[in-house]
Amino acid sequence: MLRLSVFSAEFMAIKEKNYWLETVSIPAGETCPLPETVDAAVIGSGVTGLSAARALAKRGISVAVLEAHTLGWGASSRNGGMVLTGMKLPVPTLIARYGREKVRRMYAASLASIDCVEQIVRDEQVDCDFSRCGHLEVACKQAHFDGYAESAALIAKEFNHNLRVVTKSDLRNEIGSDIYYGGLVDELSAGLNPARYVAGLAAAAKRAGAALFDHTPVQAVQRESSDGKPKFMVRTAKGNLLAREVLLASGAYTGSATAALRKKIIPIGSYIIATQVLAEDLARELSPKNRMIYDSKHFLFYYRLTPDRRMLFGGRAAFFPETENTVRRSAEILRQGMISVYPQLRNEKVEFVWGGTLDFAFDIMPHTGRSDGMHYSVGYAGHGVAIGTYLGTRLAGIICGEANDSPFDDIPFPNPPIGLRSGHTWALPLAGAYYRFLDWVS
Repeated sequence: MLRLSVFSAEFMAIKEKNYWLETVSIPAGETCPLPETVDAAVIGSGVTGLSAARALAKRGISVAVLEAHTLGWGASSRNGGMVLTGMKLPVPTLIARYGREKVRRMYAASLASIDCVEQIVRDEQVDCDFSRCGHLEVACKQAHFDGYAESAALIAKEFNHNLRVVTKSDLRNEIGSDIYYGGLVDELSAGLNPARYVAGLAAAAKRAGAALFDHTPVQAVQRESSDGKPKFMVRTAKGNLLAREVLLASGAYTGSATAALRKKIIPIGSYIIATQVLAEDLARELSPKNRMIYDSKHFLFYYRLTPDRRMLFGGRAAFFPETENTVRRSAEILRQGMISVYPQLRNEKVEFVWGGTLDFAFDIMPHTGRSDGMHYSVGYAGHGVAIGTYLGTRLAGIICGEANDSPFDDIPFPNPPIGLRSGHTWALPLAGAYYRFLDWVS
């Protein structure tokens, strides 16, 4: 009881808000009425929607972005700011499921996605602290570490991409913690401030000519014919517009207006705490090379230093999407998790806690394609900063008539059980228990 009472007293001083949004002002949307017609309507203003809008507008396509809340409101501005290579599933699992050639294209896309983010940041001069600092995966069990050498060799052979195995004896060069059994480093990955990145994408899209409408929830989308050509009537709380093409880029927040896609998505809560600014020597001890770090569990923790030397520590502390209760409970769980990794932080104050909702597909894969004639890109499972930017840009090219080269377009897209679907999430605690069980037996 004493520990809980002490934490409760500390919690009263924690700001229940997204730290990243303290560092930037998100641009406001348009104040003018919706246009009557556009070439393309983009539903959702996260990294996928904004990168697509920017690319479309730069090609002279008239585009309106429709956002139910403020621009970048969802996971795109609330995540850990990790710009990561690879995918959630192990490479052997991917090859067994899709075949070598398909997985080569998938992995190539994941590598190209980092370059895509960097190119946009450079071209648009986005001040978001982008840094090619690399990522570090740390092994929670000896069995996890034992698979790292084989995994690195397979990735080098199949994809010509080099990872570096770090033994337990050398791990202190990478992380100021002694609880892990080794690590795996990918130097290509990067970090950034996600809220500043979203703000920069929004500004870039507006400069290119896209119209961005916030607080404009989409209520229905209906197929119609205009001038003998199929189009879409998009009905919103602020009026209607007619679009030649529609791109669904709302991720975990996909609503009933696009029900066919919504039932494919599993919305999973993810939560983050951020400490007070740390002393420079302590920050250097915790993360000597300033990596993006995550562990090898299914029910994982991920963490990093912010540019102003806070420890940002996140994870699936609660599987339910964010509410006041899940945010408060998650703050306690994450603080205890952080101290288990870094006992040095026991006396450091936690200043921020927030939550967001990620879009998972049942097969834990990204998916692109068409639903009821509308383009979509979903299922990033926590890797959305990089691959979301890349796929948004590629879908813009497809809308403009380019060949469809997305390796995620023609793979099976299974429906999750009804208890895991968006709007029917009563079974999410069972999913959490299942992943904890996998961590126990792995």
